[in-house]
Amino acid sequence: MKRFSLKGGRNPSPVPAKGFACAWQAARKRHSIIARTRPESAPVYFPRTILFAVSACFCLGEVGPGRDDPVARVVILANVRQPESVELARFYAAQRGVPEANIVALPLPEDESITWRRFIDQVWQPVQDELYRRGWIQGVAGDLLDRYGRRRCAPTGHRISYLVVCRGVPLRIYNDPVLLEVAPVGKVPDALNKNEGAVDGELCRLAMPLGEITGWIPNPCFRQDGSANLASEEVVKVSRLDGPTWESAHRLVTSALAGERQGLHGRYYVDEGGRDKEGDKWLEGAVAELQGLGFEGDTETTAMTFAPTAPFDLPIFYFGWYERDLNGPFSREGFAFPPGAVAVHIHSYSAQTLRSTVAGWCGPFVARGVAATVGNVFEPYLEYTHRPDLLVHALGRGERFGDAAYYSLPVLSWQAVAIGDPLYQPFKRKQ
Repeated sequence: MKRFSLKGGRNPSPVPAKGFACAWQAARKRHSIIARTRPESAPVYFPRTILFAVSACFCLGEVGPGRDDPVARVVILANVRQPESVELARFYAAQRGVPEANIVALPLPEDESITWRRFIDQVWQPVQDELYRRGWIQGVAGDLLDRYGRRRCAPTGHRISYLVVCRGVPLRIYNDPVLLEVAPVGKVPDALNKNEGAVDGELCRLAMPLGEITGWIPNPCFRQDGSANLASEEVVKVSRLDGPTWESAHRLVTSALAGERQGLHGRYYVDEGGRDKEGDKWLEGAVAELQGLGFEGDTETTAMTFAPTAPFDLPIFYFGWYERDLNGPFSREGFAFPPGAVAVHIHSYSAQTLRSTVAGWCGPFVARGVAATVGNVFEPYLEYTHRPDLLVHALGRGERFGDAAYYSLPVLSWQAVAIGDPLYQPFKRKQ
């Protein structure tokens, strides 16, 4: 996992990222998800009377049941070309009481990694069109396209609590140099001048005004305490039910339900001693949060990961870094997580594929029964990954996994994926 910083807002540097705030502000200006700006290259116009009418309807109240029920507002995306994907969607809907009408089953690419052209034509646009058609996203859809081929829309809001992406939907988008943002030298640092990323990281922008696809955009949900703001309400929170096998993807659901029903019983295991002090601070923070919740556990502080022979009794929480592929006690034959377990290993390519039981970390974790994890499909740079301490903090105060994942993630439209049932709530809110 590399670190990234800006010196003078221009060039990447291997030193600690003191310029994160500068990069944040630069991204806000480029993508402006708060100011709702549109690219100047291809303007589009909508009658003000139509926009006013749509906005007024949205403000006066949503049509239909379940306005305040997050379960009723879950939308499930499946690939109709894979019957198992649709079956997984129906299984999840039945287990959680999500209306089956909320399943959006479309013919999508079957490859785990796809190009931008295929993503826009065969994933983004069909999904967005269907969500507009069903009223999940409110606004006006135009006929003109932006320079990437996306339909120009004027969204006024959405009523999706979580978008659950089922196995069979592509995971990653390859970098396309042809589509890189045309910008003066220095506007986009070399390290961020790429558009490779997670499919889920783009789908979370479905209800936002269109913006560039190069680099990342700031996440308005990051560390957001209190009432939601306008920008955070534009975000469609995406989580994925995916893994090496269909059975393991199903188990993400049953493990979460068992964790809620039985409570979390076990110990924490945290592996510090990585290559950066900042990452170790996050892990130390996770330990403090877990101890505050009453858990006991062990911490590995050397440069090595936990040894294969290390005692690993009921690992209900695991956080660590910095090995490329799963190892240590997890590699022991027959290893399995207890129900409801949350595990995260910080690495640049922890979710490069979810089809393997040994490569990376996210897929192997799911294969071994974890209920929830997060990872990265390409190099994200450390500052732009999920923060484990914030993830535990949000879960510990009663947040659902879908909210905790976005609370702990600094940026969107980048490399991160959340894997697990977004409704998973291991610690119920105190009333």
